[in-house]
Amino acid sequence: MRRATLIPILLLALLASNATAALLHGGHGIHVESAERLDARQIAAHVSTDALQQAVDVRILLPTGYADDPTRSYPVLYLFHGTSGRASDWVVAGDVVDTTAGLPLIVVMPDAGFDGDGGGWFTNWYNGGAGGQPMWETFHVRQLIPWIDDNLRTIPLRNGRAVAGLSQGGFGSLSYAARHPDLFSSVAAFSGACVIDGDPDAISISTAIIQYTTQVLDGVADPDAMFGPRATNELNWMGHDPGTLVENLRGLQIELWTGDGTAGPFDVGPLDPGASSIETIVFGATERLDRYLNEAGIGHGYHYYGGGTHTWPYWARDLREYMKPLMRRFAHPPDRPRNITFKAAEDDFRAWGWKVQLDRPEPAFANLLHARRFGFALSGTGHATVVTPPYYRGGAVMRVTTRGRRFYRSQEITADSDDRLRITLPLGDGTTAATTRVGIRPIDAGRGR
Repeated sequence: MRRATLIPILLLALLASNATAALLHGGHGIHVESAERLDARQIAAHVSTDALQQAVDVRILLPTGYADDPTRSYPVLYLFHGTSGRASDWVVAGDVVDTTAGLPLIVVMPDAGFDGDGGGWFTNWYNGGAGGQPMWETFHVRQLIPWIDDNLRTIPLRNGRAVAGLSQGGFGSLSYAARHPDLFSSVAAFSGACVIDGDPDAISISTAIIQYTTQVLDGVADPDAMFGPRATNELNWMGHDPGTLVENLRGLQIELWTGDGTAGPFDVGPLDPGASSIETIVFGATERLDRYLNEAGIGHGYHYYGGGTHTWPYWARDLREYMKPLMRRFAHPPDRPRNITFKAAEDDFRAWGWKVQLDRPEPAFANLLHARRFGFALSGTGHATVVTPPYYRGGAVMRVTTRGRRFYRSQEITADSDDRLRITLPLGDGTTAATTRVGIRPIDAGRGR
């Protein structure tokens, strides 16, 4: 190659490299080890974080013409692979590039495991009670989402985000949506492991699968390293289970796809016994979640297509079918719920701008009920400190009444400089849960908002 020709080629390569480096910068605990623009739409990033033991991949798929209008922002679909998958799976096997061609949508596909091992089941690992790495939920929810919002022209709101995945990734999508419903407006599971608790069959099957993933696929000696032993840490399992947290999903667009493990239109030749048996298992899990949603009166889409196994042609079809309702949801987003109801097992949790910190004799579920500008109820044990969303002007004095089974208290509380109230209240004694109701009214109506 002549030198005159080589120089422009090297210059173009340098410019492309600089453009990618400028596009993806570190932040929110994420360090960009490398980033490569694969084509006009795809970026392959390799990132590290203290939440994980080693660097992982994130594949980003931009909408066609993303660079044409620097003022336009786009919604984001976070799309997860399944067990023993990789960030590139949906590109290589799931037809995501063609499926999203022409759509005003960014797709982010992160690793949910290391180097194609069994995966981390979308939780911060228990690790014998010590916690620590890997912290997959921290990486995906607390770091990756704000990092993407900082680097790309996203709609950085609940109305501009969706989460979906296949198999284990279907569990992760539903669990994240149930634990963080204020971050997503739509969730989908394709042949998802939709529940890990709730009845004896779900408990026995999910425990065996997760322990097998931990020891055999991930090579970790402790079979209970992810969620802890059932005998002593059942609450942690329940606290990540979409079925147990089903009320948290109210108001989301929920779409579930599943076959039943028998031969379907994409099964050619002898039936793969592994793909058949796994789909039979997730069919049962999806049916359970469908039942829980129906019992709670929560609208959702249940797409049972009969014959079909645990293989990529079905998931690629599921994704294509999801695009129409997803884009309709983004075009017509829901209003923020007027009353917030949220269930959590953690001592310290946040939802919809509400912050709850609990001091209690032992771990248990707490329920924030009907939370709104003029009050809320909280069910649980011990004592709680509740910080409201920024509903009130800083310096506004509010009359706060606290009513429990055997007490009533009325006090004046002044909103802080962040326009929030900080309220302490007692709950149930010992390990018996009780509900405390709190009313909030402005003393000077002209100063509140």
